[in-house]
Amino acid sequence: MNSPIKNVPKVRIASPLLAGIVYAFIWLCGCALVLSLALHFSGLKESELPQYTFFIHALCALAGGFVAGKRSGRKGWYHGGMLGLCYGITLLLVSFLAMDTAISVRSLMLLALTAAAAAIGGMIGINAKK
Repeated sequence: MNSPIKNVPKVRIASPLLAGIVYAFIWLCGCALVLSLALHFSGLKESELPQYTFFIHALCALAGGFVAGKRSGRKGWYHGGMLGLCYGITLLLVSFLAMDTAISVRSLMLLALTAAAAAIGGMIGINAKK
């Protein structure tokens, strides 16, 4: 029997950078949910959250860089690094527009961290089996 699910057209994002950004923000949503559940159900305090943000953003950029590198098929460090810069700039732009935060050393460190983590993710993604 022919399944109706097989007849549904599949959507594939052609751009490795755009696909990586989408996956990075999906990971960000998941990590934010886990962190908020940990905040609610454990002894975690809101004052401790900034310590975890660097780790979470690095993890999300790494995942997005992995996808961008794997989809590009070449120059994983470049595609991952560009994704990390786009991801970091988007975070800085949202934090500026939503909370009126100025650019500081901490925000530049976040930008460098996301670029480096995504570049590493891109290098891993290039070498991953298809």
